[in-house]
Amino acid sequence: MLARVGEGVREYERGVAPRLIFTGGAAHNQYIEADVMANAAAAQGIPPSAIFVETKAKDTIQNACDSERLMREHGWHSAEVVSNDYHLPRASLIFGHTGLEWRMRAAPPQQAGESDAGQPALEVIKTVRYLVYANWAERCD
Repeated sequence: MLARVGEGVREYERGVAPRLIFTGGAAHNQYIEADVMANAAAAQGIPPSAIFVETKAKDTIQNACDSERLMREHGWHSAEVVSNDYHLPRASLIFGHTGLEWRMRAAPPQQAGESDAGQPALEVIKTVRYLVYANWAERCD
């Protein structure tokens, strides 16, 4: 998660991303992912006026839907989606169902001592599930 935040901060500093949206609720533990990421970005110098959070999403579909809703409320039409490289194919499928102009960007690999062991295999399972079920059953409402 911190690698994704760092990449977003770099894109902000380069002028590519004038605003950063952090999305995600307490999906895997008691911490609200969006708040953790927003705090990390603020600690790296991103001003509060450039940070937007959505704190309820529990999965990538909800991340995309809630981000699209927030962007439409502000009149924004394009986004750069930053995630782990193994997650980008499924995220692309999901964001393809939004009305946004978007592109994907991989966060750099994790630092030594951190582990994504098993995540690429789990991502394959989640992608198959999405293609078989969620692609038609789960929509932004």
